[in-house]
Amino acid sequence: MALPINIAAIDAGSNAIRLLIAHAVSPAKIYALETERAAVRLGHHAFTRHQLDPRTLAEAVEVFRAFRRMMQRYDVVKYRAVATSASREARNRREFVRAIRRRTGLRLQVIDGAEEARLVRLAVLAKLSGRFSPRLILDLGGGSLELNQMKGRDVERTAALPVGTVRLMEMFGIEGRMNQKQVDEIRDYVLSMLGTALPARPDLSGGIAVACGGNAEAFARIAAGPELRGVPSINVRLLHDRAWEVLRLSIRERMKKFGVRRDRAEVMGIAGVVFSTLGRWLRLGELLVPGVGVREGVLRDLVLEHFGAESKRTDGQPVEAVLAAARQFAARMDYDAEHAEHVRRLAASLFDQLWPVHRLRPELRLLLELGAVLHDVGHIVNSKAHHKHGEYIVRNAAIDGLAAPQRDLVACLVRYHSKAEPEPHHRLYAGFPPADRRAIRALAALLRVAEGLDADHRQLVRDVEVVRNGRRVTFRLRMNRASRLPVQGAARRLRMFEEEFDVKVDLRRSR
Repeated sequence: MALPINIAAIDAGSNAIRLLIAHAVSPAKIYALETERAAVRLGHHAFTRHQLDPRTLAEAVEVFRAFRRMMQRYDVVKYRAVATSASREARNRREFVRAIRRRTGLRLQVIDGAEEARLVRLAVLAKLSGRFSPRLILDLGGGSLELNQMKGRDVERTAALPVGTVRLMEMFGIEGRMNQKQVDEIRDYVLSMLGTALPARPDLSGGIAVACGGNAEAFARIAAGPELRGVPSINVRLLHDRAWEVLRLSIRERMKKFGVRRDRAEVMGIAGVVFSTLGRWLRLGELLVPGVGVREGVLRDLVLEHFGAESKRTDGQPVEAVLAAARQFAARMDYDAEHAEHVRRLAASLFDQLWPVHRLRPELRLLLELGAVLHDVGHIVNSKAHHKHGEYIVRNAAIDGLAAPQRDLVACLVRYHSKAEPEPHHRLYAGFPPADRRAIRALAALLRVAEGLDADHRQLVRDVEVVRNGRRVTFRLRMNRASRLPVQGAARRLRMFEEEFDVKVDLRRSR
């Protein structure tokens, strides 16, 4: 069993940089040790000039140095630092990442909108587990508005809108008090973005909507609705009136009346207009405000990585228990454990980053990981046709926690991980319903790419970052040492991926 651990999460957002240090005893027992918020506005000029301001960059470096000292004081073992919308859009983001690494030793990762939305979902679902099952999760930040339409724990639809408070402030030149014309301009802009991203307005009748972000927490105090099972809320009707009170005040008056910092006072009026517009467009009565965001999602990810994702189960068994059973079985087949685990990590990363492309059910991620652990077990019979032998072995294996239909699907992934492709005359594949056959093809395409990135079994590709631009997908590979790009090993396995997802793939080395 994993030991307790001190972990840290850093969220370099568009309006502030936040740190959370916690002591994790188990996935259910996490105790905050230190929280810090530094009012460094990375979004200044990022959305209008697409550059991180030099002075802001210098301030951010000093904040990261201070955070590093705090992490050392608490003996932090695991951490993850992420940057969101402002850094994504800045042309000098690599300079920022390099400066943080050079001056502090910390690795900063600029994440895309899909990953940002996933982290917020993770935090919200963990916080509300057992109390509510939200139909919609809204995360309003300085640079973007992330929308997650939910059905239980599954995502029905996601949208990332360029509707952030700092972005709107600089786009419309807003300083302090706002007049009716400025309010109308922002409202029209928000409605236009919503209409483009969600042409069919979501039907949330009787459902719970959740709002995340510092501005949502501020309005949960200013326009408070009822506490629902201990969770604060915003009364949307009251919000409309209270937002106008905020809009009529100067920055200094907002700070004094509402007890907020200057950076919050500058953008909270804009946030009020956005929330009010969203509430009316979605016909909401209340917005739940659980008080979590990207930072808490990062922390949750670290905890699940350390202890095993016990919240996700298959056939009644924790995910880590099923993976452990698969590893034990593969060990009896004399598999290459380092290679299999590396392929598993790469495949899982591709599944997460490419969700907007494949849209597969979240529970299929585990079956992909199992396929990666077991993909080479057929070598014990014969290396030349190991994919066919592997399918037979896995189909007849007894792996605790893996039900027969899931086992058969994993067996298909083992068969199609390198050479063969799904064909109608393949008996096992043909026996699945159409939706499962589509899932098998998609998962096999992901596994084939992951296996190709470690075709020489040397783990030279540390990890991969996916960048999407329309129908073109770039895999930025982070390499160990001065290794060459694994062009031959990976390129042969890209064709199925490109055909399955109708994209063109580029392989590039990440600098």
